[in-house]
Amino acid sequence: MRVRRRRRGAPEQLAVEDVKSALERLDQDGAWGAPEGLIGLVAALRPRRSKNVDEARHRLDALIGILESDQRCRSNLRRAVRTILADKQWLHLFADAGVLSGEGFFTGLGRRVAHAILPDVYEEGSLRDYLGRLFPRSTDHEWVAALPDESWIRLMHVLELGEVEEGARARVANQLLEALQVLSYRIAAMGLEPELVRNHPAIERYESPFLAQSEEVRQYIRDQRLAEQEGRTTPVDDKHLLVLLDQCLEIVARIRKQAASSGASVSLTGLTVRLQESMGRMRALLALSEPRTSHEADAQRVRMFKELVRAQGQDRDLRAHWARHMELLALRVTGNAGKTGEHYITSTRAEYRKMFRSAAGAGIVIAFLALIKVALMSTTSAPFVEAALYSLNYGLGFVLIYVLHCTIATKQPAMTAAHIAAALGSGGRADRMDGLADLIVRTVRSQFIAVVGNLAIVVPLAVLLALGFRAWTGVHLATPAQSEYLLHDLSPVESPALFHAAIAGVCLFLSGLISGYYDNRAVYSELRLRISQRPMLRRILGADRTEEVGRYIEDHLGGISGNFLFGVMLGSMGTIGFVLGAPLDIRHITFSSAYVGIAAVGLDWRVPTDILLISVVGVAAIGVINLVVSFALALWIAMRSRRVTFLETPDLMRRLGSRLRTQPGSFLVPPREQVPPRDPEPV
Repeated sequence: MRVRRRRRGAPEQLAVEDVKSALERLDQDGAWGAPEGLIGLVAALRPRRSKNVDEARHRLDALIGILESDQRCRSNLRRAVRTILADKQWLHLFADAGVLSGEGFFTGLGRRVAHAILPDVYEEGSLRDYLGRLFPRSTDHEWVAALPDESWIRLMHVLELGEVEEGARARVANQLLEALQVLSYRIAAMGLEPELVRNHPAIERYESPFLAQSEEVRQYIRDQRLAEQEGRTTPVDDKHLLVLLDQCLEIVARIRKQAASSGASVSLTGLTVRLQESMGRMRALLALSEPRTSHEADAQRVRMFKELVRAQGQDRDLRAHWARHMELLALRVTGNAGKTGEHYITSTRAEYRKMFRSAAGAGIVIAFLALIKVALMSTTSAPFVEAALYSLNYGLGFVLIYVLHCTIATKQPAMTAAHIAAALGSGGRADRMDGLADLIVRTVRSQFIAVVGNLAIVVPLAVLLALGFRAWTGVHLATPAQSEYLLHDLSPVESPALFHAAIAGVCLFLSGLISGYYDNRAVYSELRLRISQRPMLRRILGADRTEEVGRYIEDHLGGISGNFLFGVMLGSMGTIGFVLGAPLDIRHITFSSAYVGIAAVGLDWRVPTDILLISVVGVAAIGVINLVVSFALALWIAMRSRRVTFLETPDLMRRLGSRLRTQPGSFLVPPREQVPPRDPEPV
């Protein structure tokens, strides 16, 4: 086996060697104008890590230095680049690269997956495809954008790219104007989409700027071509066109803001993103087409080059595709979860006691669900029937807990994380850090009392139910073998309990997203109005009662759907693992605690001390993993949807550490309410 030796030397020296080697290969193969030759040259400029800007700068500086000193290399590379820029088609690069297409979400997803497996056919005359071959990695735009504009301008000057032939210049300018026309037509068509009109009816009542900009673009293009024919150098006025584009952007911003509260769909998100990107590209092309000083023109060309490299890589990137389509929908979904999360965070002792009662109520229901689950384990059913029974048990039980306004401790993180993410992106730094530390302290103690409320009821009640079952039937709810199995599955050492707890945490996170999605769907589809307008329901229930039913379903569809489908996930995970032959299952802290009590009764309390301790430790570890996994995933997607980056973690940790040293009890119990002093009564 060949071992690749790591080269030693200064970064500048290694950069010169790599670039010089790439230029020598170009010269030996005579491939100055061939795609493979220039692909090798760009590969020599690419740093080993895309974020290593210093290495990229050394390599570009090395290329510029060699070209300045070697006239033969300079003239060969200049001729090759000029030929490419003059002969290739620019239209699709200008109009399509980096602009979201009209294809659906899943169509685009499938196309990108297929491209990763088997790339699309390369069109020889397309500059867009050629650029994609030169910069094939989705991270190439990072090092290209990080290099200073002055370095790229210096390379342009060395290659004398600004001094192209008049015919080639006119051809590129003509394709730029054609791209403007194409983008203008698309914007006008999107401005008439029913989805956009539905969310902003004023477009139909008043003159639409989406249509007005199309006529203005046609006039602008006529003026530009007339000025070119007459040889005029004065810039064509585009101020009115820019004003119309600003008006279009204002409408899009208004629609997105409204959708954040009234609901959004994937299609609406895609439509607004396409409009924003199309208008952004139009502005960039307008800036590029205006006559200006030589330095301004060079800077504008470099900015366009960087934007096109980024856009070409983004068109093939699965993560970028997901983010562009899901941004508004994720904001709406997590925003709804954030509002719900406010109810899971206590501030006063009265709210703290209410949270305990709510969690205790959930513990009562879960004890019965655990009893039913153990009873179902004794039946012999087909895997599908078994999964259906488990899912109905969990799903209907969780819906009952939701309808009774009770609280499952592990459901809190998926909701509170979105509320914390909203707090991360608001307020000044000092105020935000103080408020965020206080919010985290309140969240921790709310989570603590919810866990205590669940376990304080579920364990003793599960024991009582198991004893009652034995007294009623004369046999144990769980046989000794089943009891040993239940305890063995809680061991963090001898079983994959911790892995299964992480799977449960993922299911908890998904249930929060499902709840937010259906809440968004209910609002966006105007479910309340659609139900209240059904003639049959109005005849059966009456107008007022039908209105109440519609309002209840719209307000609670997300909670009911999320809880029921969470139960389905928990109930069917083991069967899915059995069918796939994979070690898939779930471990949930509250159910696991109930199983400890049921197993102890099933063994007639003859549980070895070491096994009991291991089971208790396993239950605690399961609870921690349930909470951490669901909270981390929910916080991550909530921050991504709000484009929040949090860089003050050390400062936050110091504040929390100070709070832990000075007020350790505040993490478990809220402080007593401050009673305001009474004013002295007048004598």
